Amino acid sequence: MRTTPAARLAAKFAARARGPAFVAVAGTLAAVGFSAACAQAASAQAASSQAASSQATIPGTHPSWAVPSHLVGTPAASLPVTVRVYLAGRDPAGLAAYAAAVSTPGNRSYRRYLTVTQERRRFGPTAAQVLAVENWLTAAGLRVTTATEHYIAVTGTASAAESAFAVRLASFRTPAGGVAMAPEQEASTPSGVRTAVLTVTGLDTAPVIMRPAALPGPPDGFYRAGPCSRYYGQRRASAKPEAFGKHAPWAICGYTPAQLRGAYGLGRGKATGRGVTVAIVDAYASPTMPGDADRYAAAVGEPGFRPGQYQQIRQASFDDLGQCGASGWYVEQSLDVEAVHVMAPDANVLYVAAADCTFVPLLDALTTIVDGHLADVVSDSWSGAEQGLTPVVSNVFDQVFEEGSIEGIGFDFASGDCGYDNPRTQCGAADLASSDQVSFPTSSPWVTAVGGTTLAVGPKDNYEWETGWGDMVVSQRGNYWNPAPPGRYPGSFAAGGGGGTSTYYQQPSYQAAVVPKALATRLPSGRISPTPMREVPDVAMDADPATGFLYGETVRLRGGKFGFQLSRIGGTSLATPLFAGLEADAAERTGSHTIGFANPALYALYGTAAFHDVTDDPLGAGVRIAAARDEWADPATGTGAVQTSLYTFGMDGGARSELRATRGYDDVTGLGSPAAEFIAKVGGG
Repeated sequence: MRTTPAARLAAKFAARARGPAFVAVAGTLAAVGFSAACAQAASAQAASSQAASSQATIPGTHPSWAVPSHLVGTPAASLPVTVRVYLAGRDPAGLAAYAAAVSTPGNRSYRRYLTVTQERRRFGPTAAQVLAVENWLTAAGLRVTTATEHYIAVTGTASAAESAFAVRLASFRTPAGGVAMAPEQEASTPSGVRTAVLTVTGLDTAPVIMRPAALPGPPDGFYRAGPCSRYYGQRRASAKPEAFGKHAPWAICGYTPAQLRGAYGLGRGKATGRGVTVAIVDAYASPTMPGDADRYAAAVGEPGFRPGQYQQIRQASFDDLGQCGASGWYVEQSLDVEAVHVMAPDANVLYVAAADCTFVPLLDALTTIVDGHLADVVSDSWSGAEQGLTPVVSNVFDQVFEEGSIEGIGFDFASGDCGYDNPRTQCGAADLASSDQVSFPTSSPWVTAVGGTTLAVGPKDNYEWETGWGDMVVSQRGNYWNPAPPGRYPGSFAAGGGGGTSTYYQQPSYQAAVVPKALATRLPSGRISPTPMREVPDVAMDADPATGFLYGETVRLRGGKFGFQLSRIGGTSLATPLFAGLEADAAERTGSHTIGFANPALYALYGTAAFHDVTDDPLGAGVRIAAARDEWADPATGTGAVQTSLYTFGMDGGARSELRATRGYDDVTGLGSPAAEFIAKVGGG
């Protein structure tokens, strides 16, 4: 599964909606041809040998696409293999139980966090477990290259890996059309070490080989076409066709820091996040940060970072720049850093760069934060398809989230920018998934999933209303809109906040009394689950590019020169750092300067003044809300014809893929958006 950072929305809709996704790559092997008949015979022999030995399987290590009909051949026995064996620790059930207890209001362990050392002594792997795993791997002919509290990395030949894990490796055609190596059956361990092993990665690979490369220069610029409104409704498109019985207002130029703070109940100096650290995890690292953050602050009249307030952890080298689109991640970094600083101007900000956009480097970045307890809140504006998720990926992520929860670290993840991620829509066209779905790690019950809204800020930086982010877009043709507003689904659907029902995780206890059963049991396919499932998102904030954020970064300007540019941006990867900043403000109010994993506390505040109850019809039942926007044909240079479009709000998908923002909990905005009492109620709990 792969996508690029969601710049595809920028090209068509003249406002960036961000939401990069990771690429689930676990190794670096190329396929070597072999006859199918010989491979099938060898596979049967390997399976027979496995059954005869005392082995315990590792669930999820046999990909669903690695079937005989997709077989291409087998790798040479001497082909090098790199594998990670993740360690389960001494008490996995106890780890999850304490992570829940320390996060749940009313529990006697609530907010009684452990230090890193205490967590490792109580739940980490024992020396005997580590030694047993190392002995098993080396006895099979693999060489240990790295041993940490979390995993043991080994290298060796394909033959040695087959021996160690009792599998037969082969090359298969993948759903994406490439060729990758994978085991023909579930990998296994000797029964004596199975309890020490969480999972293993590297036995199945992606068709793209990661290679170190130099970072590219800044991305292309992004030019806004005027006119636009400083606040919602300031200017009307009176020369354009009417929609829903009136002329629509022009879209927002980009909300300023003061407008967003005012709308979400943050008066000047009311809460600033002092004493709290927010970490941001993205792939790659912008060569013009942190200077761009200070240039942005100066441009919008805000204070910049104090010396030492912003820090970065960069990699010695970065990989696979073409596959991941490194410069697109610079935009993400700039947005995330500036949005956190807007909402929590005194919080420390730590940027942690992953070596590339695949899940292992991104997981390593998260692990770095947990191992050093480097932050109190972690903002993650990336995700991938839940479709095809297995314990190989979910177990290692969830273990890190549980460890972070015990230490008092909370993780926020963007819910996505394409509603139910229908692959037939414009925003879903680049996804490799074949059906509606939610995103992962967003769907993990150990993270806070942040959805999107369309936000109206008034002339005095006041909150007027919000609706669920979902834009249906039509274009001006002479004196009418084509097609008639709001348009037709799926062709007119531009983007919307991600949400819906997980097909992988069951409903966590904190959702049980809040999420309607009709939502929690309705799967993306339309089938009804006999068991309630995890619902996404948990909360929401401004994400619609039509009511987006004014941000700035160094870009390639028209004419080819590099320079600093202010522009407008949106997406749930705007909503996520905005929410992380608000959490930092709430954490400032606590004695520990952290609120840890917030979901149990957030759901305990359901229906209170901590949240705005966001619906699709904030101005009344059946009242459609829209905005007009002019867009350059080439927004990277601000040239070409200007096209006027009409954005109808509050329409997140359609048909079976429709998500609705309703009264109470819903699968567009979750509990709702933070209100003026959010900081006091969350921070004082």
